[in-house]
Amino acid sequence: KQWYQRRVAITAGTATASIGVIHQGHETNALKLMSSYLPKEPAGGSPYQEGGALYALGMIHANHGAAIIPYLAEQLKSATNETVKHGGCLGLGLAAMTSKNTEIYEHLKNNLYQDDAIIGEAAGLGMGLVMMGSLDEDSLSDMITYAHETQHEKILRGLSLGIALVCYGQLEAADPTIDSLSGDKDPVLRMCGMYSVGMAYAGTGNNKAIRKLLHVAVSDVNDDVRRAAVISIGFLLFNSPEQCPNVVSLLSESYNSHVRYGAALALGISCAGSGMKEALNILEPMINDPVNYVRQGALLSSAMILVQHNEHMCPKLKTFKELFTKTMSDKHEDVMVKFGAILAQGIINGGGRNCTISMRTQHGHTNVPSVVGLLVFTHTWFWFPLSHFLCLAFQPTYLIGLNKDLKMPKMLFKSCAKPSTYAYPPIVEPPKEKEKEKVSTAILSTTAKKLAKSKSTSSSPMELDTPEEKKDSG
Repeated sequence: KQWYQRRVAITAGTATASIGVIHQGHETNALKLMSSYLPKEPAGGSPYQEGGALYALGMIHANHGAAIIPYLAEQLKSATNETVKHGGCLGLGLAAMTSKNTEIYEHLKNNLYQDDAIIGEAAGLGMGLVMMGSLDEDSLSDMITYAHETQHEKILRGLSLGIALVCYGQLEAADPTIDSLSGDKDPVLRMCGMYSVGMAYAGTGNNKAIRKLLHVAVSDVNDDVRRAAVISIGFLLFNSPEQCPNVVSLLSESYNSHVRYGAALALGISCAGSGMKEALNILEPMINDPVNYVRQGALLSSAMILVQHNEHMCPKLKTFKELFTKTMSDKHEDVMVKFGAILAQGIINGGGRNCTISMRTQHGHTNVPSVVGLLVFTHTWFWFPLSHFLCLAFQPTYLIGLNKDLKMPKMLFKSCAKPSTYAYPPIVEPPKEKEKEKVSTAILSTTAKKLAKSKSTSSSPMELDTPEEKKDSG
């Protein structure tokens, strides 16, 4: 019963955090919007909802949270519950992303040093978000040293993400750190080394880095490390997505299911929003893989590739959307696969079908929040509330025109293409309830015989003794 109550509470906290996903960037009324869920004095509400609300505030102000940082820092300082602190660390890290603010970093480090698994996981990730791309020696030393000391695997995983983020965009300068992590005896730190390669060389397509990842993908003794190595290939090749299917095609047929899962996600990351046929051709057989989490990865990646496409642009879209719906409603399907189908349905309809997933800006530069969002999203494998980070990778595809007064003028656009070329996919309609037909009750042959017999006995009059007959017999 306690486990069930805790599970329901965690779900409620995740649902509260999803409000931040919906309202991302709507900073003006963020506190008012979340006021019902935020921590209150003296009597607070559910710690899961309060932690989720702080996480949501960070998501709303991600990468530009100067206005909300003091509030989040104060809430984190005054919190006593580990769940509230977990949400506070995530929110503060998101709001202060890439700021390299040493005061916030020290605040998060103090929470890390409490050696609480739940708080430490979020604090390690938050420290990496704050110092992202700095390759700061002191920060790396703090995080790697504590990673060797702690006994909590959750803290190790949070720090592994944080360290990888600190190495972002540093190319060869990050090689000494990467080599040290890749040779560590702890598999979580070797996994961190693989993600660090993906972050340090993100979008470069560096051949040396790809060779290193491919070597680890087929040689390391730990499945998590091998999976991370293959996933990181996707981050290296997102600027040349046409190369990724060739690189991971053999890995997608590996005997190791973790490698197959990594190949699926690598395709989704590098080919996101492209509708690339070659990538979909690799993913299609993986949807029927005998291992449930490989099927989950194939569903997620196919949605990432097909986002912002319609049937005219990609005829296979209809087949995949029907598959998502069927998998979600199938009572006999594995829960892990159904979870992947639910996320895939949300991804393919992201932003009201007005968004795509891209790690590049309109000018061709790498979009830092998108890289962060996709990296942390891959850790949904360990902790499902991190799936909210994917919204950082969404970019709007609609066109808004304003005049000199910042008002929307009436405009007409002439398109020489068929309307179906840019039409929205049809809205999924809920199944119509069919009227239940009355079925006549089946009558067994034995029942019919009994009824006939009872009718015959009831129709013949009963023989009764007359008073005279009774006297004679007496």
